[in-house]
Amino acid sequence: MSDLLAISGARIFDGQSWHDDAALLVEFGQVSGIVRAGALPAHAESVRLEGGMVVPGFIDLQVNGGGGVLFNNDPSVDAIRTICAAHARYGTTALLPTLITDTVAVNVAAIAAGKAAAAQGVPGFLGLHLEGPHLSLARKGTHDPALIRPMDDADLARLIAARADLPNLLCTVAAETVTPAQISALAAAGIIVSIGHSDASAAAAGAAFAAGASMATHLFNAMSQLGNREPGVVGAVLTADNVSAGLIADGIHVHPAAIQIALRAKSDDGHIFLVTDAMSQTGTDLTTLTLNGRTITRADGALRLADGTLAGADLDMIDAVEFMHGRMGLPFEEAIRMASLYPARAMGIQSEFGHLQPGAVANFAHLSDARQVKSTWIGGNKVWGAGTRANAVHSG
Repeated sequence: MSDLLAISGARIFDGQSWHDDAALLVEFGQVSGIVRAGALPAHAESVRLEGGMVVPGFIDLQVNGGGGVLFNNDPSVDAIRTICAAHARYGTTALLPTLITDTVAVNVAAIAAGKAAAAQGVPGFLGLHLEGPHLSLARKGTHDPALIRPMDDADLARLIAARADLPNLLCTVAAETVTPAQISALAAAGIIVSIGHSDASAAAAGAAFAAGASMATHLFNAMSQLGNREPGVVGAVLTADNVSAGLIADGIHVHPAAIQIALRAKSDDGHIFLVTDAMSQTGTDLTTLTLNGRTITRADGALRLADGTLAGADLDMIDAVEFMHGRMGLPFEEAIRMASLYPARAMGIQSEFGHLQPGAVANFAHLSDARQVKSTWIGGNKVWGAGTRANAVHSG
């Protein structure tokens, strides 16, 4: 089997431009170039797709579960493997398994599982997202209020130590419950700090951004809103330079008009990216699931607690892309970037992820002309879809 793979038969979008009648060259798991389909290197192993398009693989920075597994309920490397495989069906090639507010013991187990997943090279594993427990009770959302607490020195040390063992670490904290000094220490250790589940003033949120926080978790949801005299966290995010924000684009979590406002406020810098906030239901027909002993019901395109509180989202990434393109009217290319390049930029990994230009990790999805996922590839290996690399030669 050749170390050079040439994938042709579909239009190729490299993250900036389209290539017709071309082949994507993959060598040792990385993109080595895009060439004319009629000019393939003689030693390349050829895989010919049956029409459609090849696009950069999706990157999801907020994934609570999938394949019937919720990370909080099973913080293990096997759970991470299951979650990554479930989301690969929908074009996601890199994700952050996300731990919702839980006990110290569960946090420790999740970090150990992430370390093992990195060591084992679990396909699709990008690192961890620890969402809480250092949040605001006033904006707790579905997080268990009994487990929300301030950050102490032991928490700070644990997070900094975890970063050394993980390829990437994202932490969601509230601007009013974690100090600027703590945020600075986290950021200095290479941790991406995101403000979320926060009832802070715009000034407090601005101080968090000045201290090193560079992201906001699920913009508009579980945060102080934009007001005429107090802009809140939303206002701080929309006016802050170099601050990115995740967006749950399902038409339920955020009204389309609010999405328009966010896109216009940050339209020139690509700082709005898509997240699914998916739970264990992804890739299954589950209608109920459990979090911290509470039942979540899946109905009408949403996941809710008994009191009606939204609890994650019943969303996959290709549907989020389609929402932004079909419902919001964004060019398809921009919707793809919101699911690939922009989250990569937010994590500071855009040199290797989020596009298909030379040097990038060869993560991509093969979509049909109707924009449905036909196969998903990680590091040049097909991880989902009909066939495998060994028997996919000259087939779709």
